[in-house]
Amino acid sequence: MTLETLQARAEAFRAEISKTVHGQEEVIDLLLITLFAKGHALLEGPPGTAKTLLARSFAGALNLDFGRIQFTPDLMPGDVLGTSIFNFQTSEFILSKGPVFSQVLLADEINRAPPKTQAALLQAMNERVVSIDGEDHDLGSEFIVIATQNPIEQQGTYPLPEAQLDRFLFKIVLEFPDEATEMAILQHHAAEPLSFAGATERVENVLDAKALQESRDVVDSIIIDDDILAYILRLVRATRSSSDISYGASTRAADALAAATRAAAALQGRDFAIPDDVKRLFIPSMRHRIVLGPGAEIEGRTSVQSLENILNQIEAPR
Repeated sequence: MTLETLQARAEAFRAEISKTVHGQEEVIDLLLITLFAKGHALLEGPPGTAKTLLARSFAGALNLDFGRIQFTPDLMPGDVLGTSIFNFQTSEFILSKGPVFSQVLLADEINRAPPKTQAALLQAMNERVVSIDGEDHDLGSEFIVIATQNPIEQQGTYPLPEAQLDRFLFKIVLEFPDEATEMAILQHHAAEPLSFAGATERVENVLDAKALQESRDVVDSIIIDDDILAYILRLVRATRSSSDISYGASTRAADALAAATRAAAALQGRDFAIPDDVKRLFIPSMRHRIVLGPGAEIEGRTSVQSLENILNQIEAPR
């Protein structure tokens, strides 16, 4: 498979998602990078910004098994993973699999579940394996989690722990569209039956498991030289020494950024990575992995502003 074929498949993927989601081109690109870099994505935005619709459309363009979990305060770990049930006819325990046993998992409003239920995904996201009653169950290399959360609600929500946030390759923030895009959305929906809004039936499969693996093989062939790796490392280590940040990004974060950089280069049709790939992905891959210090919070600085300062201070290789 060639880079040109990869780009063609990515363009077909974008076209399918654009049937239902408008004005989110950069978000869709980040999801594509997540998919090809074998990562997971956290979508954050206020209600009505098409987070769930985007995740469902993303799954619709993949010819893979899809599972959805609507996280609620009373959700238990067994509701996510499954549980062993005793069969009286055979006198044996049989596994009743939970929705995590899918290839594309939508974890909708993940911050509504208590920490013990959120933690049920830790092993699955990191190792693509689930352990139930001492037995390991492989989820497959295609397994990907697309989680959503609403940042403006506090009642009945539980902040994701840092250990779980570190499992997400990107935290993708969805903003309200500009006026022209919003008008185009309204016009598009006004020309359709009322039942059409939010429908994903028109999204067609463009990537199956074989095509996905072929695409990932192309990403694996992308060259990332020591100068780019050193640049990534300098950026990540700077998050640990910044006066704005109490806790910086981990080695896992640096490794994840390097993987995403290779996928981004492939989607641009290059067989090598450049510093601009790193600059583009640094903030979405790090903003959920750092903890701001009290001084930065008192002065009203955000994690994005602190990361932008790091980008401006660390010189890129030429």
